[in-house]
Amino acid sequence: MSIIEKVGIYCRLSDEDRFKVNKNDDSDSIINQKSMCIKYAKLHGWNVIDVYSDDDFSGAGTYRPEFERLINDCKSGKINLVLCKTQSRFSRDMEIIEKYLHNKFIEWNVRFISIVDNADTSIESNKKSRQINGLINEWYLEDLSQNIKRSLKNKREDGLFVGSFAPYGYMKSSENKYKLVIDLVASKVVKDIFKMYENGYGYNKISEYLNSCNILPPSLYKKQNGSKYISGRCNYNNICWTSNSISKILRNEVYIGNLVQGKKTSLGYKIHKFKKLPKTDWCCIENAHEPIIDIDTWNNVQKRLLNHEKPINNGNIHYLSRKVYCMNCNEIFTRNVYNVKNKKRSYLQCKGAKKMHVCKNNSSIKLDDLEIILLNEINKFIDKYYNFKILKEKYNFKKNINNKNNYVLILEKEKINLEKKINNLKKYYKNLYEKNVNLLISDEMFKVLSNDYNKEISFIKNRIFVINNDLCFLNNKIQDSSYINIILDKYKKIEVLNKIIIDEFIKKINIGIYDKKNKTRDIEIEWKF
Repeated sequence: MSIIEKVGIYCRLSDEDRFKVNKNDDSDSIINQKSMCIKYAKLHGWNVIDVYSDDDFSGAGTYRPEFERLINDCKSGKINLVLCKTQSRFSRDMEIIEKYLHNKFIEWNVRFISIVDNADTSIESNKKSRQINGLINEWYLEDLSQNIKRSLKNKREDGLFVGSFAPYGYMKSSENKYKLVIDLVASKVVKDIFKMYENGYGYNKISEYLNSCNILPPSLYKKQNGSKYISGRCNYNNICWTSNSISKILRNEVYIGNLVQGKKTSLGYKIHKFKKLPKTDWCCIENAHEPIIDIDTWNNVQKRLLNHEKPINNGNIHYLSRKVYCMNCNEIFTRNVYNVKNKKRSYLQCKGAKKMHVCKNNSSIKLDDLEIILLNEINKFIDKYYNFKILKEKYNFKKNINNKNNYVLILEKEKINLEKKINNLKKYYKNLYEKNVNLLISDEMFKVLSNDYNKEISFIKNRIFVINNDLCFLNNKIQDSSYINIILDKYKKIEVLNKIIIDEFIKKINIGIYDKKNKTRDIEIEWKF
């Protein structure tokens, strides 16, 4: 009497194998695998205990829920025969094949059969063919991994978005999933975040405001709109806007139309871990899509972020934050609030003296007194603006700026030509890649030509980087000449100080050591003009 085998049918399909119309349904290929295996089991009079089906899972590794369930049932003795259409359905990873087919299954007394390629662990002479199949499947995975990396690199260099989920404020175009289009609802929130930070709000104050208005944070907003986005780090029952989410949005170049991708790479197609890449290896494409934030707002926000300003108790950033420094040790002056005669008063004191004890400038300065000094000095500066001498200097400076403008035009023209050359080289590489895929040129020739392409692209990108730096420097100089007109015309007479005024006029304030005998101290203002 023959033994009736307890069969577990395993089916698998991944994106590299097929294209499905609806990813929520069982694909036709999975159905075909099941049908073939069930018929085969019935033909041999075996008892099918269960069917294990992994859809949308790669054949590399064991990160598959149904695969894990199958292995557990093999170990427990629930099934003693694993049946697949082909060995590659079970796994394309040689290590997995060796671990289970030639070790664990023998230990658990489990037989493995694949129908199409005739793998059968009960036949000893069949082992070498199983191992050869395993190697071929692994080579396939390795080649596939390289092809996918090349394809993604190509897409990134063409200014296409290759991420799984669009950044908050954008959504993927219905016409082209690699293109970002503005999400009208979320983009309004992004604009509010930038505007609030530009106007002196801190991270906490902004997040508190968004939470009080019941505005959904990015992860919940994506889920509400049907996205499959899942964050393992957050509890969806108790998620809200945080300082971290605000900080990430304020630093993301995607909001000015730039795509910065390729920040990390996988350690290998079988290792589900990533390593960060240096900035020089990132793929940065400007003007890849429509911006949400204008460049002036972006620049103002980035300047403030560089200063690492800390909000005061009400959540706002004090207008003298990161502006006042010690003339003696160059450490920052920190703000402290004390109760004086039942009234709160703010003082500034050198950090080097108070906390680090390395500076003699240990006398604090009353914030109210410094405000009066600054207000008077700024108004004096404005009055000086209308002097004939100043107007003459401005005229002479303007003439020099016109010469700079000519050089700017030359650099911009060179940059345009280099960008055109990059686009032509990308088309050349794409054509080269297609020829390699279609076996019109050998792999060795493809590698040689690819190296030449990468060297030329690298050289051009380095030159563009230098040009961008030069343009930034020259444009800042040019803007300074018109900037002074706009700022000083805007403020004929200032009555009250605020952060916008201080930021527009003053670069730095240096406070000297207090002279106890004369009851004086030096205060030096470094103007932005």
